[in-house]
Amino acid sequence: GALLVNERIDREELCGALSPCMLSFEILMEKPLELYSGTVEIQDINDNDPVFPSSQARLEISESVAAGARFPLESAQDPDVGVNSLQTYQLSANPHFALDVQTRVDGSKYAELVLEKELDREEQRELHLVLTALDGGSPPRSAHVQIHIDVVDANDNAPVFNQSTYKANVRENTPSGTLVAKISAYDLDDGPSGEVVYSFSSHTPAKVRELFALDSATGELRVKGQLDYEETKLYEIYLQAKDKGVVPGVAHCKVLVEVVDVNDNTPEVTVTSVYSPVPEDAAPGTVVALLSVTDLDSHDNGLVSDVNDNAPKSTQDSYDVYVLENNLPGIPILNVSATDPDLGRNAHLSYTLFQGDPTVGHLFSINRENGTLYLLTSLDHEDQVEFSMMVQVQDGGSPPLATNVSVSVFVTDVNDNPPTVLYPQPNTTDTYTDVVPPGTPAGYMVTKVVAVDADAGYNAWISYTLLQATDPSLFSVGLHSGEIFTARQLREDDAPQHTLVILLKDHGEPVLSASATVSISVAEMAKEVLTDLTDVAPANDPRRHVTFYLILAVILVSAAFFITMLSVGIFKCYKWRQSKELYNSSRSTVYRTPGPFHHIDAVRGGFTPPNFYQQVYLTTDSRQSDLLCKKPFTSSPLGSRQSTMRNGEPGLYHQIVGTASRLPAPAE
Repeated sequence: GALLVNERIDREELCGALSPCMLSFEILMEKPLELYSGTVEIQDINDNDPVFPSSQARLEISESVAAGARFPLESAQDPDVGVNSLQTYQLSANPHFALDVQTRVDGSKYAELVLEKELDREEQRELHLVLTALDGGSPPRSAHVQIHIDVVDANDNAPVFNQSTYKANVRENTPSGTLVAKISAYDLDDGPSGEVVYSFSSHTPAKVRELFALDSATGELRVKGQLDYEETKLYEIYLQAKDKGVVPGVAHCKVLVEVVDVNDNTPEVTVTSVYSPVPEDAAPGTVVALLSVTDLDSHDNGLVSDVNDNAPKSTQDSYDVYVLENNLPGIPILNVSATDPDLGRNAHLSYTLFQGDPTVGHLFSINRENGTLYLLTSLDHEDQVEFSMMVQVQDGGSPPLATNVSVSVFVTDVNDNPPTVLYPQPNTTDTYTDVVPPGTPAGYMVTKVVAVDADAGYNAWISYTLLQATDPSLFSVGLHSGEIFTARQLREDDAPQHTLVILLKDHGEPVLSASATVSISVAEMAKEVLTDLTDVAPANDPRRHVTFYLILAVILVSAAFFITMLSVGIFKCYKWRQSKELYNSSRSTVYRTPGPFHHIDAVRGGFTPPNFYQQVYLTTDSRQSDLLCKKPFTSSPLGSRQSTMRNGEPGLYHQIVGTASRLPAPAE
């Protein structure tokens, strides 16, 4: 019953990095029939030294790098496991750098240099350090590498990755050349200093470099070798981006590649014969054989599998997110949540950001695994108020099912813009002077300060106050209108020139302000203002054209009025002279020998009595009027006769004398 060793055992050759290293066997015993399983654990001894890829390492570090910067170092490899594997690193004493030892997901160690004191190239051009790798054996084994650091000038801007950690899922049977992930970094420098080259970090294990390939120009990470889920389930790949400057800037990121199991292993049935041949008289229940079934695949690949018949369901169909402008880059602003009632890979959800707007990809990023939406840069409310995007939630089924969720990001305003003065124009050589006449009463509006604020809402509400004045008692300014009024009546002893400084403040938090300077001249005419301001260059004021047209209009209206009045006067004078001439000519016709019928001599005609006397007053335009004179009833032969005078001279004073003295004077 003794179990013996047939040959020398090498744990590293049998199991590699797997721990514990187990060898299984079975023992069959008869009479009574029994089957036992046995396991031999191969224990590790510290028989391997840590090994660095090279005996020397060289780093170029700019003197402008700030304290706290990290620089990954070459990792040592130790095939031993457990406490005998690589446990720690040590750095030689120096005034600038400290060593930070990190642990990967698989438990392996790697070291980073941390800059504690800034470098000065003029003080020290290069540094020499020694990095020591130690395992946990007793006594410990070690390895050393010489680190040579060149202190040189660097670019002003180093490359920056749009995210520090990338995650990807790859099926284990994925063919070579399949795209795993695409990393992206940008550099704000111009020319070669802004061109980015991608590569593996120095402490990336050699096994990873055999399985994956990285395009140095595009940042595409592709499958290079054969992946096996049963061998390694997760790869932690460290990549870097370096520009082409004289002193290249370097940025680092990490890519986590999860190997997805596929059903590439058939179940194995092991039959252990116990009783063969079987006698014909064997009793019921007799053990004939022992069967065992194993499958190297995992999870659902070893069961009756789930059908991907449920699409992911989000707790909300849409999200509205409000973000203050001038935010810090890289902050999370939303977590998109979704569930899938399926099982296994069919319920594993991934989140993708659809970029309808090209600017969205530069501003926002989403965590593929948990749906956290990040803001990559600082936003400006005055530049853009709203961003709209679509997040697709997809499960891991075959074929996959997906659900879309809309996200709207609103940028809220922060008081980051002071008031801007439009009038009077600031920072200009032209001087605008407003004129107010002497003796102007209180409440007279002299001018108005015009300003705007690029912010919104309460942050853009501007108030105006009088900060400084030649005579503070003479002028006042409207708190919200910016209108400048006279606070009292102007006196003769007031200064002829006044300079006002108006303070403009918004109502944000904190309050932002600006100032405007207004010049006011007290003068009777514009000529006096020009006399006082002979040293001021004429301003190209568009209002002067309006003033010219107004003055021209007043002159034309005045001239038209004068011509009209002169015409009316001449016309009146003409009519007066015409009437006077007519009057004089009419007076002479009273004593003129009458014509045959045009003038009537009442006495000679015998139509009226000789002592008849009557006064008649006619208008100047009575040439065509009829004068009717009626006599009362008398015994005269002319008793019923009517004396009719037609076509009398207009505008004249007539005397009509009657010949019959015995008749009474008739009524007018």
